[in-house]
Amino acid sequence: MKQQLKNSTSTGTSSSSNNLNNVKRNNNPLLSSIFVKFAICFLLLGLVYRLYSSSFVQFSPIEISSTETTTIDGGDDDREVVVAHKTLPPVVSSESSPVSATTDPPPPPPSMVDLYLDENNKNKTTPQTAAGECDLFVGDWVPDPAGPYYTNSTCFSIEAHQNCMMNGRPDTDYIYWRWNPRDCDLPKFNGEKFLHFMRNKSLAFIGDSIMRNHAQSLLCTLSQVEEALDVYHDKQYKSRRWSFPVHNFTLSVVWAPFLAKATIFEDDNGVSTDIIQLHLDELDAVWTQQYKNFDYIFTAGGKWFLKPAVYYENNTIVGCHGCQGKNITEVGFYYAYRKVVNSTLKFVTSSKHTVYTFLRTTTPDHFENGEWHNGGYCNRTKPFRDGEVDMNSIDGILRKIELEEFEMASGIGSQNGITLKLFDTSYLSLLRPDGHPGAYRNFQPFAGKDKNAKVQNDCLHWCLPGPIDSWNDLMLKMVLNS
Repeated sequence: MKQQLKNSTSTGTSSSSNNLNNVKRNNNPLLSSIFVKFAICFLLLGLVYRLYSSSFVQFSPIEISSTETTTIDGGDDDREVVVAHKTLPPVVSSESSPVSATTDPPPPPPSMVDLYLDENNKNKTTPQTAAGECDLFVGDWVPDPAGPYYTNSTCFSIEAHQNCMMNGRPDTDYIYWRWNPRDCDLPKFNGEKFLHFMRNKSLAFIGDSIMRNHAQSLLCTLSQVEEALDVYHDKQYKSRRWSFPVHNFTLSVVWAPFLAKATIFEDDNGVSTDIIQLHLDELDAVWTQQYKNFDYIFTAGGKWFLKPAVYYENNTIVGCHGCQGKNITEVGFYYAYRKVVNSTLKFVTSSKHTVYTFLRTTTPDHFENGEWHNGGYCNRTKPFRDGEVDMNSIDGILRKIELEEFEMASGIGSQNGITLKLFDTSYLSLLRPDGHPGAYRNFQPFAGKDKNAKVQNDCLHWCLPGPIDSWNDLMLKMVLNS
């Protein structure tokens, strides 16, 4: 550029000199003045043009090759970009033996993803809210080619009944979907960010086996960042506690299926020898006595309240549910459920110990043509779309009670400095009939049998990995937004 400027200056100077010589020969002062000004203007224009051309070349945009994996610095969104390019860890095959070589999982089926995009998602962008909070629980399940963070070969804490891959489930479409709210972005779960935020804190999942299912999903995801130490379990491994020593974070599962004091006569397979005795006015001490140790809790009631039970208040029988032949007034499960949810939220909102609390709504099951004990099954392989399924009346009653009790408690909680959040996963769970273990709650359930043989199905809990992993996306978003 300097050489160009030098040539331009030299040319302009030479032209100016020739013009001045001509003026002198004509001995005309007016013409001399005009030519001088013209030459100077011409020289300046040349310099400006050269400078502009050089600057344009120097500061032209830099192209980044699309073949490279790039991280876009966009707050929560940067994690999502990186995950999309991550290689899914291998899955343990169940075709040969319980302990077998690892193989790569198949990629998401193109037919499934293409069909969904063509019909429901082509040329569609995620709408954004201009201001305020969006409803994270209204949305759709969309294809997720990146797949889950973990498989059964990279997480060793998956319960056998939810280990669908190891148990031989033949399809894998169900792990290639993620929840997408309609009115805002929901980044995929970021384990590093979660552990950083939860440093020196504790989180407990208090409730039934769906709570344990969720805790194990979180544990599997976090274990890809830091190995967890198993520091406590009860005799039946229903209540457990893990520590993440690098971050001084504690994750607990507290087994309290009714949240209230209950005497249960039931084995691990759900077979009862007597009717449940449930005290509606006394919360289960197994969680209330530990409450002061927690900074965050998830809690919920649920399907246990549908079981036959005798209800007590002040150690006196006040009614029952499903207790035919006992000469006790039938008051219905909804009576007991409202009482216990109300008592639980009162305990939380009146406690001097401040705990960030999530109340999770009921989780629908997807049994078809029966229930778990009489031949019901779930063999669908893709999500429902909006409008294809309605919530059944029982789940509707449970959720209605939860919403009403939450509405009353949240006002009291805010006055007392307690953060109470509704974790309303009922609808998004309703759309995932494909995410349950089904027949694959047991290892190779059809081995040596006809494929149409009747076996017990689990259409309530979730495969791991599976749809419940998206609950962690929602949890992190809500915690960081608070």
